[in-house]
Amino acid sequence: MRRVLLIGLLIVLLAPSALLLVYRFLPVPITPLMVIRLLQGEGLRKTWVPLEAIAPALPNAVIAAEDNRFCEHAGFDWKELGGQIDAALAGGRARGASTITMQTAKNLFLWPGRDLARKALEAWFTPQIELLWPKRRIIEVYLNIAEFGPGIYGAEAAARTYFGKSANGVRVPEAALLAAILPSPRSWSPARPTKYLQRRARTIRTRIGQLGPMLDCVRPA
Repeated sequence: MRRVLLIGLLIVLLAPSALLLVYRFLPVPITPLMVIRLLQGEGLRKTWVPLEAIAPALPNAVIAAEDNRFCEHAGFDWKELGGQIDAALAGGRARGASTITMQTAKNLFLWPGRDLARKALEAWFTPQIELLWPKRRIIEVYLNIAEFGPGIYGAEAAARTYFGKSANGVRVPEAALLAAILPSPRSWSPARPTKYLQRRARTIRTRIGQLGPMLDCVRPA
């Protein structure tokens, strides 16, 4: 029994690593979250597109909204995490310190939720993604599998659903709205933005201009 459990554990830990090598070059066909939502009765709208077919405004907006130091860290933003710990110890409200790479690991292999097992596996997969994929591949996969609404996955499906255009035609204000909904894509809609969502999108647009060279890793070589 001990041997069986050990083999099972090794499969759980190493099989995704082999998939990462495959997904370094091939599109991701489906994710656990997509399957879960399908079983819950939701649809599945997704179209894989290369990063070159996504307007640069969108990866820039996502980095500005979710992970300002994406181009600088190796999967974990220790500076942001330390700041959030200090804020919590001081009695303030700590925000999440999840990076785009961590979110990619979660979206690619894991289930929704905040349980300890999921967070531990997320921490296991995150440095492997950084080791095996360049930054442009990480943002490309993230933008193709992220949930943008009930049954809506990826930038192409989101752009067509909310704005009636391809991801390549998304303008900066639209990109900021798409990035703004990512913390709660099942509650917010860029097609019907609340005042809070509009303020958040304006902040994202401002931040894009401030990041400058911190966006270099997602720009074409």
